[in-house]
Amino acid sequence: MKKNVIIIGAAGRDFHNFNTFFRHNPNYNVVAFTAEQIPGIDGRPYPKELAGTDLYPNGIPIYKESELPELIKKFDVTDCVFAYSDKTYEYVMGVSAIVNAAGANFILMGPKETMIKSTKPVIAIGATRTGCGKSQTSRKIIEYLVDMGLKVVAVRHPMPYDPDLNKQRVQRFATVEDLKKHNCTIEEMEEYEPHVVTKRNVIYAGVDYEAILREAEKDPDGCDVILWDGGNNDFPFFVPDLCVGVADPLRPGAEIGYYPGEVVARMSDVIVINKIDSASLENINKVRANLAKINPKAIIVDAASVLTVDKPELIKGKRVLVVEDGPTLTHGEMNLGAGTVAAMKYGAAEMIDPRPYIVGSLKDTFATYPTIGALLPAMGYGEAQMKDLEQSIANTPCDVVVIGTPIDLPRFVNIKQPVVKIGYELQEIGTPNFKEILDDFVKKHNLKK
Repeated sequence: MKKNVIIIGAAGRDFHNFNTFFRHNPNYNVVAFTAEQIPGIDGRPYPKELAGTDLYPNGIPIYKESELPELIKKFDVTDCVFAYSDKTYEYVMGVSAIVNAAGANFILMGPKETMIKSTKPVIAIGATRTGCGKSQTSRKIIEYLVDMGLKVVAVRHPMPYDPDLNKQRVQRFATVEDLKKHNCTIEEMEEYEPHVVTKRNVIYAGVDYEAILREAEKDPDGCDVILWDGGNNDFPFFVPDLCVGVADPLRPGAEIGYYPGEVVARMSDVIVINKIDSASLENINKVRANLAKINPKAIIVDAASVLTVDKPELIKGKRVLVVEDGPTLTHGEMNLGAGTVAAMKYGAAEMIDPRPYIVGSLKDTFATYPTIGALLPAMGYGEAQMKDLEQSIANTPCDVVVIGTPIDLPRFVNIKQPVVKIGYELQEIGTPNFKEILDDFVKKHNLKK
């Protein structure tokens, strides 16, 4: 007898778990997805073309997670699969209690039934929390591999926010123009743009990661290595030949307190302790001790997150509005970022609190994530929210806008005030370092050019 299933997600891991395990599985009937964490992703269907017309000729509806108890009873659900990331164990088990109280099983799916094997060597990057520095770690590893003469194809954890998910089944980004062609949100551009502007590699993303992986393996520009660029603190969708985790000593304890970040920490071959230039020695040692306890075999790489500032002279003595990476401030729960550090380092007279001046959906963001504080997250999950961001910046009485996101925000949002753009790159401290680690990886997989 078929089991009725609900997959509890946030438009990423949930779709992947369905595609890899449930899509053509006659033993299960996925009656619904629920959506949380990302605004505006409920209310649309998971389309039949992606769900598989053999078992799901009408697609699968997506509801708000708040409706979960009623949905379990309405559809006589046996199993609920929790499939999103960057949550405390307390939060995860709170959802488990809701599910169990409604009569269903609560399930966390693991790598064995959700990872896809590649025909190419795979290096996977993950983290213990959102905002640890996965992207800069990915860029550093790609830089080393490309300098060795290798063709690297990056694949990014999903961010399918288009109302029509069929458009995002498989996406390839090779140029900045491709971002516009695929109607990317700010959140998507923050992840894809840093790859394509270097012209070192292309990057793939989308919904169907089996199809994405097969396209990436035969990329027209060539492919020697697949690099999995993870999202939030999730573990990889592909079987890694080298798994790299990134930990953040500005948030000590997260490596053993958040799901599934501890999974990443425990399974990683290499763990980067990032931001040692801005964290206290006490917190660095706390993270180091926790990692040694749960994964004593991991190679530890110490690293700094080094800022680049295009116009530091505009900051000194000025009233600044700091705009930071959205997910880092929201579900990442950080109350500072690269923009904040730059504003303090270069002598801003005052950091203006944007909260009295925000409009529209940004009010909901601050209500949902009150720990953001006196910073403005670069929220842009669609055109309407981009307009809210633009108006909120315009309303804020500041001399300069300091942008700590990894994209060229003024290309998409009209900003009238002078702008200072902040970047950040990974700098390894001492040994072991990625050059040594990747030299061994290249030799092991006979990739030397």
